[in-house]
Amino acid sequence: MKIMNWKHTFAIIWSGQLFSTLSSSVVGYAVIFWLSIKTGSAEILALSTIATLLPQLVLGLFTGVYVDRWDRRKTMIYADLFIALNSGLLALLFYTTNGELDLIYIYLLLALRSVGSAFHIPAMQASTPLLAPESQLMRIAGINQVIFSLSTIAGPAIAAVFVASMNMTSVLLADVGGAVIAVVSLLLVKIPNPVKDKEAIPHLKREIKEGFHALASNQTIKWLFLYIVLATFFIMPVATMFPLLTLDHFNGDAYKMSLIEIVWGVGMLAGGGIMSLSVMNKANKVKLINYMYIALGLTFALSGILPPHGYPVFAALTIAGGVAAAIFHGSFTVVMQTSLDPAVMGRAFSIFDTFSMLPAMVGLLLTGYIADTLGITTTFITSGTAIVMIGLLSSITPALKNFTNFKE
Repeated sequence: MKIMNWKHTFAIIWSGQLFSTLSSSVVGYAVIFWLSIKTGSAEILALSTIATLLPQLVLGLFTGVYVDRWDRRKTMIYADLFIALNSGLLALLFYTTNGELDLIYIYLLLALRSVGSAFHIPAMQASTPLLAPESQLMRIAGINQVIFSLSTIAGPAIAAVFVASMNMTSVLLADVGGAVIAVVSLLLVKIPNPVKDKEAIPHLKREIKEGFHALASNQTIKWLFLYIVLATFFIMPVATMFPLLTLDHFNGDAYKMSLIEIVWGVGMLAGGGIMSLSVMNKANKVKLINYMYIALGLTFALSGILPPHGYPVFAALTIAGGVAAAIFHGSFTVVMQTSLDPAVMGRAFSIFDTFSMLPAMVGLLLTGYIADTLGITTTFITSGTAIVMIGLLSSITPALKNFTNFKE
């Protein structure tokens, strides 16, 4: 049953999530900037990124089971508090060591923060269709993208100011404050839970299988899942090479490198705004996904073709890529939310997150090898072309070609 005043509920939740997402973004960039200044090591930056992603990758198969069993509001609250606790511990370590702490503690606490995210993200995704009418899910996905995009735009700038003017203890405490605000916002609302089979005895292996079955038995979701995992394999090496393309090919500097990060966020912000338009509610979501494959792939391939003096065009293509990425992710989320039983949705989202992260990890580990072997521009051209081909292939796949926005 939907909460009657869903707009009021979401306004409260979004207010808390905006502070939480922004503070987490600031802290994430601040740690990267601090490590860059302190060590100057690309390997250390890669290890810190892996520490952030690996727990979600490993736990993803299991967290959805518990998200579907537990009260989803409480799950998000405890996850936020756990993240705040670990940010607080990291702040304490910076304070007691005067910034001279062993890097292993940074990796460990980044990994523990990621454990909290592994529960929070699928719980939030699985709760959305229980709170609002199906016809409004695309608009909600758009607003979620706007919040994420604002954090992407503001996060690097605020982090740079904080690192330059404050110590890391104070920066990390800002994340604790953001998490507390998110928890308070969740305490002010009620989130319904799906109807469960009271006679079913909890069984981890069986419930994981049910999550896989929910994905595999729905032909639309199954094929979307396969294509997205394949596309992510080509997207991640490119995503990690944006700074290198700016510095090496376009002869850029730190300012131009940060500007590309900002304009990508501007593109995602614009994409979120487009998704919030009422006309997008009626658009065929699978066709949107296919179009965005093609658009995103073209922005990558064209960026690789540009001459060294083509930085302004590269920035424009990056904005277009951000728009495509926002619409792509929002459309896929809505297809999942409208095609699956709410009782298995937590498992479905966590399984998807795990399998989509596998290519991300491979991309992070192979980025240096790929850049040295193929060259940065060739990587952009090859990966972009592959993504375009995936979009074309997806558009002629019968299970996707015949998709409609409504449940059968």
